[in-house]
Amino acid sequence: MDTNSFTDLIKQKCLDVGFSKSGIAPVQYYQEDKIHLEKWIDNGYHASMNWMKNNIEKRTNISNYYQDSKSVISVAINYFTGNSTEEYTAPFISNYALGKDYHIIIKSKLKILLEEIQKIDKDIVGYYCVDTSPIMEKAWAQRAGIGWIGKHTNLITREFGSWVFLGELIINKELSYDSPFSTDLCGTCNLCIDECPTDAIVEPYNLDSNKCISYVTIEHKGDFEEKNMIDLNDWIFGCDICQEVCPWNIKFSEFSNEKDFFDRYSLKEKDYKFWENLTEEEFRKIFKNSPVKRTKYSGLKRNISEAKHK
Repeated sequence: MDTNSFTDLIKQKCLDVGFSKSGIAPVQYYQEDKIHLEKWIDNGYHASMNWMKNNIEKRTNISNYYQDSKSVISVAINYFTGNSTEEYTAPFISNYALGKDYHIIIKSKLKILLEEIQKIDKDIVGYYCVDTSPIMEKAWAQRAGIGWIGKHTNLITREFGSWVFLGELIINKELSYDSPFSTDLCGTCNLCIDECPTDAIVEPYNLDSNKCISYVTIEHKGDFEEKNMIDLNDWIFGCDICQEVCPWNIKFSEFSNEKDFFDRYSLKEKDYKFWENLTEEEFRKIFKNSPVKRTKYSGLKRNISEAKHK
């Protein structure tokens, strides 16, 4: 099978297993990735996420992660299930965390994708990655033509806005490559910057995690420090404000085909009374295989208390 046909087959397989978009880029070293990451870390914008300082050489050079890599197959899957603040009362949980953990879903689909490819070419070796791997996934998605990195630092697609999860399959075979998405379609719009209630987007394309509601409610461990004492604006896990105001999301968002992303326990309808009375046993039941497990019961209760009393 020639390279173009094999590439087309891979892209069809991506759709078959349930991804919404795919694109492919050649493995190369991009010095700008390292410069951008090191500057972001030097500014302290990574907050307590010290793992961002680890494996910088791997994170900014895929060949250091997988020596025989030739191609990065980037995939995106639409996860939109409706805005969290549009029709429901406080408090709020980010859209992405209302259903099953996306890591489980995407890794499962990438595993199937790799197995399908290996049925055609048994010499292919691949590694599949979600955001827990040291990969600059938004940069690679843009190089694969999937979309562009918006001013809020999320990847935006023409078809689904920024309501997409990303994943990568890195393989040891050259393919036909897509053109990078080279146009910044944010234009002069600054709504994500203007509407962020904590000024976490310190400048276009640059986010200070210390001020970000998503970081504070998910990644920060223990009590809030002075630099993290921000108004959570009724968000108890994550935050979608910068995405909800984005014109691309308002115009192009459509409901996901992946039922596992949907709100299994009607969490959008729960009020502060429900969350304040939530027991640890209920937490384990509701958030089994959920991204919310990351903050643990104690972290979620901390968030609930902080959000209500601001």
